[in-house]
Amino acid sequence: MDINEVKKRLGSEFGYTFENTKPILQELGLDKNAKLLDVGTGMGKMAITLALHGYKVLTGELESDESEYAKQNWLESAKKVGVDHLITYKPFNAEKMPFEDELFDAIFISGALHHINDRQATFNESVRVLKSNGVICIFEPKPRSVTYIRANKFPDHPDAEDPRVYNKELQLPVEIKETSFHDVYIFHKKT
Repeated sequence: MDINEVKKRLGSEFGYTFENTKPILQELGLDKNAKLLDVGTGMGKMAITLALHGYKVLTGELESDESEYAKQNWLESAKKVGVDHLITYKPFNAEKMPFEDELFDAIFISGALHHINDRQATFNESVRVLKSNGVICIFEPKPRSVTYIRANKFPDHPDAEDPRVYNKELQLPVEIKETSFHDVYIFHKKT
């Protein structure tokens, strides 16, 4: 589906995520059969974006999360663009994931890390459930993006995180990519 159709059916916010994520996904070159995990479903922007690129994705968030960011109607949006069959939702705690070691080829945490209480545990768990030679892609809003979010949607939105802080012990190789809205931290788990 092209970007104009995504914007027409889901609005410019989804279109924006689709546009900004596309070059990152192209560069990663993930196999279409890769096992992908999206941490922190929210509106479903990342899960839907991954599915629009032809990937099957498992997504979820903490069942007890009652914040204004959680439990949004992502399924309706996924149906509007015909990708609901590619997305599986399973509630889980990012700080103690119910998944076996080395299960996923790639893990995406888009705009969610700064909302999680124990970020170190979340990072460590992401590494644990990631296969060797896999990647963890953490999208965090730029400071000007946080200002925009606070002014237009969520006045008490937290500051963005620099996830490299949580990598000090593990020392995974990391590269940083920029989109117009996010800094994208790509951690590589080498064998």
